[in-house]
Order: sequence, then C-alpha cells, then structure tokens
Amino acid sequence: MKTLVINTGSSSIKFALFQMPRGTELASGLVEQIGEEKGAISLKKDGEKFSEQLQIQNHQVGLALVGSWLMDPKYALIDAPNEVKAVGHRVVHGGEAFQKTTVINSEVKEKIKELFGLAPLHNPPNYEGIEVSEKVFSEAIHVAVFDTAFHQTLPAKAYRYALPNYLYDQYGVRVYGFHGTSHRYVARVSAEHLSINPDKANLITVHLGNGASMTAVKNGKSVDTTLGMTPLTGLVMGSRVGDLDPGVIFYLEEERGYSIEKVKAMLNKQSGMKGLAGDNDLRTITNRAEAGDEQAKLALDIYCYRIKKYIGAYMAVIGPLDGIVFTAGVGENSALVRKLVCEEMSHLGIVIDDVKNEVRNDQIRDINSNKSSVNVLVTPTNEELEIAIQTYQLLK
Repeated sequence: MKTLVINTGSSSIKFALFQMPRGTELASGLVEQIGEEKGAISLKKDGEKFSEQLQIQNHQVGLALVGSWLMDPKYALIDAPNEVKAVGHRVVHGGEAFQKTTVINSEVKEKIKELFGLAPLHNPPNYEGIEVSEKVFSEAIHVAVFDTAFHQTLPAKAYRYALPNYLYDQYGVRVYGFHGTSHRYVARVSAEHLSINPDKANLITVHLGNGASMTAVKNGKSVDTTLGMTPLTGLVMGSRVGDLDPGVIFYLEEERGYSIEKVKAMLNKQSGMKGLAGDNDLRTITNRAEAGDEQAKLALDIYCYRIKKYIGAYMAVIGPLDGIVFTAGVGENSALVRKLVCEEMSHLGIVIDDVKNEVRNDQIRDINSNKSSVNVLVTPTNEELEIAIQTYQLLK
C-alpha cells in the first residue's frame, strides 16, 4: 500500500512516499519558500536528488506540485493520484482531544481548528495541508498523527501546573509535550536494538535539533517530558529560551518597559543559543568554541548542563534505566555535545567510549564504554516513517 506522509509548515511542505507494510521509502522531498518570490521543490530517490526553483504562490500550488512530481514518468513513483491509498499528516497539537492517531473527518478537522490557539504557528498550516491534500489525493484515506499524542500517558502529577484549578478545567492549561512522533519512534527501535520488549523499556530519549526536548519513557510510555503547554520551556534550544523564572518577564515589562510582544519575540526567536552565542547553528558555535571563543564555550556549557540535569531528574523518575538515546540533528551528529553531557556521570553508571562516540554514520549505534552500566545510544530518528507506520497500522 503506497502511503504518502505530509508535514505542512507555514512556508514549506515536507513529504515522503512509502511502500507499506514493508516501510520502504520510495522517495522524499521538500517544497520550500512558499509565498515568496523564489521557491523550490526537491525530491530524493535512490540516493539521487532532483530540484527546481520556481515561484510557489500558496500551499495548494505546492501540494499540486508534490502530486505532479510523484506522477512524473521519469521518477516512476505513481501513475495517478489514486495509487496513493493513504495520506498521513503530521499535526503538532492534539490537546486532550486526541490521544492516538485518527482518521480525519469533518469533526476531527473542526477540533484541530479549535486547537489553533495552543499552536498558532503550527496547527493552521497543518490544517491547510489536510484541506488541500484531500483535494489533490481525493480517493485516499487521510489520517492525522499528533505530536502530542505520545505524551497523553503522562500522569497528572507530571502534566499539571501548580496553578488555580480553573485554568486547567476551563482552558486546558497543562503540559502537553511535543516531538512525540520522534520520541515514540526512537524509543521503539532503540528497545528492539537492545533486545528489550518496547512495552517494557525504560529509556531517556534526547531529541536535539533547533527545537529540543527530552522524554522519560517508563515501560514504553511517556511519563514526563521537558516541553510544556508550548514548545518554549525545558532545554536550551536554537532560539528558544527553555526553562526560565517567570519573574523575568514581569521584571522586563514592569521595570524595563518591554511590551509583551517584544518579550514574546525575544523568548521564542532571540534567546537560546542565538541569545547566548549570537548564532543558532551548533556547528558554527562548536567551531568557535574549539577555536577558543569563550562566549561559544559558555553557551555549549549551559546547553549541555541543562540536558545533564534532566537526565538526573528522569533517572529519579524512571528507576532502573535501560538506556539513554540521543537523536535528531544535533543528537545524532555532535560528538562534542554527547561527550559534554555524559562526562562526570560515572556515579550514575553512565560512561561513554570516546572512540565510539566519534563515529559518524546513519545507523543506530552504541557509544557507551564496557564500564558503563547504562546503555548510551545514537539512534537516527525518522518521523516520516513513524507517521507512515501509525497510518498503516490504524487502517489495517
């Protein structure tokens, strides 16, 4: 069964075509700079990349391009839209309404619209992607896979804030968590790699990209996570602040005259590594740190120290631990970050092998020393494949 995965952003569309149930990726691609003067579409197949620059006025044009490129005879992927039997859509926020992958109908779409306020940057383009895809691939069954769904197993003691009860009862103010599709995927494949039943695995998954989060996985279920009601708290991120004393916001507004709009923009777009080091590209920061840049060194220390603190906290929550899993762009590729996080952790049974840690490839691999009582893994994430798997399993 050919299954298409669509991840619609505010100005981009990421897509991948899979043959299920084998999970074989037939092609993947990206439509970017939608609505700008110069846009682009690219497609990868069998290790070869094809691309074209052109203006893409809106998402409808972009998704029509996805369909036409998939049907282009030179790629030999599909002959007609009806060959795509299912389309899995990434939807960032499902609130408390969606605890699992769901077939999309009018009621589901209305609920997604109601949740726009919880994810104003993500849910509206996700919704538009669904609307347009239903027209382009009209004979396919469309399925929503929610980033927050994996975290719906959090106990109340982990997801409730110590705020007046009515804020939760009336407005749903609570921890929802994000990156759930990635955390679910790497937890499962890491458990299988360790020959552990995924439903019994106790892991800490560390998703480090421009956005970053950690999840405590106990018996295969998310029991705590660093991102909250919004993707702003927790770890230090590319441009987001992470954990912060809320009193700082009051101080900036009341004592320094900052508007709420300015504070919001600062915390989301000008903080994190960008605020600390003037750059949100960890490769550049690493090069500067290795060249002796003290500002870059401090930024890396703060970044890794925050991760280290959460590892200790989550070990307290989980108990006996099967493994720590690094994933996503930084987690998979930065040996320095993994080293800084794991050093001086032998008292918790965490010791990495420096030689193994320096290896770079796209395979799941162990980097712990034989002196370590805790497995430490680098597990490449594949959110598109996880969406295709969940879509297929639901329809099956």
